[in-house]
Amino acid sequence: MNQAFNHTEYVIRKKVLSVLGAKIHIYDNSENLVLYSQMKAFRLKEDIALYTDENMHKELLRIKARSVIDFGATYDVHDSETGEHVGALRRKGLKSILKDEWLILDRNDEEIGRITEDSTAMALLRRFINIIPQKYRVEIGGSAIAGFNQNFNPLVTKILADFTEDPKHRLDRRLGLAAGVLLCAVEGKQD
Repeated sequence: MNQAFNHTEYVIRKKVLSVLGAKIHIYDNSENLVLYSQMKAFRLKEDIALYTDENMHKELLRIKARSVIDFGATYDVHDSETGEHVGALRRKGLKSILKDEWLILDRNDEEIGRITEDSTAMALLRRFINIIPQKYRVEIGGSAIAGFNQNFNPLVTKILADFTEDPKHRLDRRLGLAAGVLLCAVEGKQD
């Protein structure tokens, strides 16, 4: 597996002031760029490629929606180097109206975990006051193993992905990082 997926903490940054679409930079905790994506604007079906750098010569991971604009969409995650289907992430459509929730699926579409917004009260408040940063908890087998914490900035979405509670890699980092990218790309569009 590529070195980009061996870290315990990442910073995922999405810049939205681009005519061509959003740019996502993923840094390790030493602020080294480990992954990059340039998302195309005005796409009906998300298809996100993550590369080793801004030159976009070497693709490492692909996140692709199974269907066109779907409130409860499923996103398949593939390792671009090996062709391996790593797993999938499914947004809980109607449930996410009150509080964002995602299912983590293995390569056979079996649920192995969940990603949930921190609290219903805060989630509801965020729907009306769009300056409160989002926080997500990642659970595998009922145990919290990771978190995604957003910093507020109106021009740049920034999420700290923290996998320090998962030293045994119960959650494949490729799937975990895909979740963080989707939280930047998809959840950011709904407000």
